[in-house]
Amino acid sequence: MTAGHKIWKSAVRIAVLSACGVALAGCSSIRESRGYVTDSVLLSTVQPQIDNKRSVEGTLGRPTFTSQFGEPTWYYVSSITGRRPFVRPRIRTHSVLAVQFDDAGNVKSVERSGMEQVVYLRPDGDETPTLGRERSFLEDLFGNIGTVGAPGAGAQ
Repeated sequence: MTAGHKIWKSAVRIAVLSACGVALAGCSSIRESRGYVTDSVLLSTVQPQIDNKRSVEGTLGRPTFTSQFGEPTWYYVSSITGRRPFVRPRIRTHSVLAVQFDDAGNVKSVERSGMEQVVYLRPDGDETPTLGRERSFLEDLFGNIGTVGAPGAGAQ
């Protein structure tokens, strides 16, 4: 073997190995953090009967959303998803911190929930059911003939 042939052969090996590396990197999972970024130390500092709305907002920040009905509750929602290229994201971890307040604005309770509360919904079919009768194309096209300007139709 000549020296030029050895160099060419090693260059081909390097090119094949780098192509394989790029292909494997393209198949890796993409990790995304969505919603509230949790900090377990801060979450553990919120205590019932000690904190109020101002101290919770100072510690955790603004909530993801608040309750509209019933007892005032602030929700901090956090999800970490992973997805591979060309595939829908899948939830890896999910947590919800619900801070409930009494009428005076003091923390009444703090509840945590996770993946056990996540529900995956699958739509039933690809059509939305509607009330009324089904009309054909021709009925839509010719359905108003004779009704425009007819007596009693409201034309003045």
